[in-house]
Amino acid sequence: MAKIKGKDYEVIDVTKKERLRNPAAPFTTSSLQQEAARKLNFRTRKTMMLAQQLYEGIKLGRQGTVGLITYMRTDSTRISDTATNEAYNYIEENYGTDFARKKKRQDKNQKGSQDAHEAIRPTSVLRSPQEMKEYLSRDQLRLYRLIWERFVASQMTPAVLDTMRVDMENNGVRFRANGSKIKFAGFMKVYVESNDDNKEEKENILPELKKRGQSYFGVA
Repeated sequence: MAKIKGKDYEVIDVTKKERLRNPAAPFTTSSLQQEAARKLNFRTRKTMMLAQQLYEGIKLGRQGTVGLITYMRTDSTRISDTATNEAYNYIEENYGTDFARKKKRQDKNQKGSQDAHEAIRPTSVLRSPQEMKEYLSRDQLRLYRLIWERFVASQMTPAVLDTMRVDMENNGVRFRANGSKIKFAGFMKVYVESNDDNKEEKENILPELKKRGQSYFGVA
């Protein structure tokens, strides 16, 4: 610290890249339980109890009792063509053509998966959480919103991130800063998963820097 105190930082290398970030697959039973624990602080038992209620049906006024989600015990990420097409049309209409995935995503099920049921998804993407709000309890709505957003995001285009790595030197001591910023939100406009490998994070934004010849005093 004494060596670099009061000295200038010189930018010696700047590397810029464009990176795609893909959405997570729709929920399986295990991934729903994990995400509900992280995002909603629900215990497994509570998550499955609420999911059972959403699956068995909620009274929607004059529409009667309607099941809002598909079967909640599944290890498959498969989505029917009907649901995929409905999601595409919904995304195109509400977010724009650039956000709608053109080709059906091909998720690989885990080895040993039975694939007897689809992934957990809303029975109709047209029943948005906002529209269901008046019919659901607070916790039912929170879980339904999680399932709905995860499914919609899974059918959207990847996010595009601009990444930048900057190497700076100060009196022979080298520092490295890594940052990124969202160039195109894609699926992140709706939902960002919070698993261990792809954490929901605040992007580390770096200022525009140039290689050599431009010094920044006291900036690390």
